[in-house]
Amino acid sequence: MMSGNALRDLNTLPASERKNDSSSKGNFTKTCNGNTIENVEELQKKNPSSVCRNGGETVKAGVEVANSEVEYIESENLGDLEDVNTCLEKLLPGLESKDWVLVVETLNNVRRLSIFHREAMHSMLGDLIPLVVKSLKNPRSAVCKTAIMTSADIFSAYNDDLIEFLDPLLVQLLLKSSQDKRFVCEAAERALEVMTTSVFPMSLLPKLQPYLKNRNPRIRAKASMCFSRSVPRLGVEGIQEYGIDKLIQVAASQLSDQLPESREAARTLLLELQTVYEKSNGLSTTIPEQPEMNSWEHFCQSKLSPLSAQAVLRVTNIAREGLVIGS
Repeated sequence: MMSGNALRDLNTLPASERKNDSSSKGNFTKTCNGNTIENVEELQKKNPSSVCRNGGETVKAGVEVANSEVEYIESENLGDLEDVNTCLEKLLPGLESKDWVLVVETLNNVRRLSIFHREAMHSMLGDLIPLVVKSLKNPRSAVCKTAIMTSADIFSAYNDDLIEFLDPLLVQLLLKSSQDKRFVCEAAERALEVMTTSVFPMSLLPKLQPYLKNRNPRIRAKASMCFSRSVPRLGVEGIQEYGIDKLIQVAASQLSDQLPESREAARTLLLELQTVYEKSNGLSTTIPEQPEMNSWEHFCQSKLSPLSAQAVLRVTNIAREGLVIGS
């Protein structure tokens, strides 16, 4: 079940997240081969002699100062760590730091450990995930987006091992994918896509289902898209085991949702369920005359209210008619 904090996070979007973000552009110092970033005005206030040390490399404040966008490192461009043990020791203090530059650098090290040293960091997940969630909530865009990218790398590395820690990550990613900061929103959407391809759907779908009824329509839409992407990964036997009757009820409820993304996700899911149902019952998707008791139409009418069944059949019949005409 979701925690009370998770529900409260979903029910309100902070005002700071609704504002157009300007921190991703402007005067920045990028250091350590793009691994950390700093705002020039803050550097001038601190007046440090150097910004970051990584593998013996020190970058002076004021280096690479220019009007440019913040550089975020894609996973495939991250290099390995020189001293894994020292990095592991500094992970939790680094993520708890009030120095946002250090937090960003540490998040990138979490990503490196996920990619290159998965087992070494595995035992720390219980302590690590809450701190990544804390960074996801950070109003500074550089920290937030790096935490989102960190979440994606963690999903790729740990798969189902994350399931007991998933709720707080899922809440924040749904929130970030639903806000107005485009570059943060897009990063969160990519992280959610990685989640749906990394976490076994039998474990993930129950986690997603409560969000399909969230009062925020954007949250519902993002959750619907994740749900729709995850179901096909079950396969025919997995869908039958999970319960095709449960899944058709979920999809039917989303057909009348406020946002088109939810409705489209529901249509995609219904077509998948129809295909699975007819394959499992030895029926053809291209022949309209079905044995009455085993037909898709009868199945929908037996599992849904009349209005919901009518809406579902309208969607699937249109698709079938298009398939017949195109054949």
